[in-house]
Amino acid sequence: MTTIKQIAIDMGVSAATVSNALTGKGRVSSDMVERIKKRADDLGYRPSLAGRALRSGQTGILGLVMPDLTNPLFPRIAQHLSLVAADRQLGILIADSRGNPDEQTQAINRLLDRGVDGLLIVPQKGTAPGLQNVPTVIINTASDPDNSVSADHAGGGRMIAEHIASLGHRHVILLGEDRVSEVQRDRVSGMRAGFDPSIHLQEIWGESGIDQLVSAIQNGATAVITTSDLLALRVHSHLTRNGIFVPHDVSLTGFDDLPFAIAMHPTLTTVAQDVEQIAGLAIERLILEIQGETLPAQNANVAMRLVIRNSTTKQNSKTKPEILQ
Repeated sequence: MTTIKQIAIDMGVSAATVSNALTGKGRVSSDMVERIKKRADDLGYRPSLAGRALRSGQTGILGLVMPDLTNPLFPRIAQHLSLVAADRQLGILIADSRGNPDEQTQAINRLLDRGVDGLLIVPQKGTAPGLQNVPTVIINTASDPDNSVSADHAGGGRMIAEHIASLGHRHVILLGEDRVSEVQRDRVSGMRAGFDPSIHLQEIWGESGIDQLVSAIQNGATAVITTSDLLALRVHSHLTRNGIFVPHDVSLTGFDDLPFAIAMHPTLTTVAQDVEQIAGLAIERLILEIQGETLPAQNANVAMRLVIRNSTTKQNSKTKPEILQ
């Protein structure tokens, strides 16, 4: 590995001059700074993270705890956080708590043992990681009192509801996957807020909720709005197996705009998180905390975006679908 001393010998200057040029300290002419930086790049010089840690007490490494990397949403969040961190010359160590609250605690402790400067945590549903020994930013939902950055899940739910209402649907099923999740509860709350009282809403949850769909559609429901794209995909498969087709017999929506939403047939109406903005806000807030800034407690709530595709259509007077036996 090329060192500052080797660059100094190569250029015929002192090691102090090279160090000052590369760190922006001391009195070195702008011309010399450019020459030294170019030569350092040519020689493949990379600053020593270990040396920087000894001088500053910081490693330049952040810890990221994800709830379940098998869910397509979370690798996408991790990728954007890593890109933003890299732009700021920071590295990220990622730990997957694999859907287990106990593993989440262990993952946090492992990252702390490795000396990370700060933590980014997307928590397990129903958990509150709480205060840590290093600066920490939680990415979850505005209803979480420990949260710092989140998508506006309630606002996204309201957008979906207003879209369905504008198509003339008067009997709508709200399907959630897990009541324990603050995110999903916020999404359902937003959905309810987006409908006027004249619309018949039927709120159901989990596997038992999916089992009720066929009967509910036979009894007049014309739209199913779900709390995630993954749940919408399961609904689509379940209905198709029972001879109910989207959107001919029932409109269907998701949440999060995952990549497969455009691969489904029909393509899925959903709402998209601005993951890039969420990542930028989370990293910037964490950097300020690491630098010792005293920040006010706040929830940065990032607006979502409605994405209208082919799985929703106007309600009409079609007869009830026949159910396959």
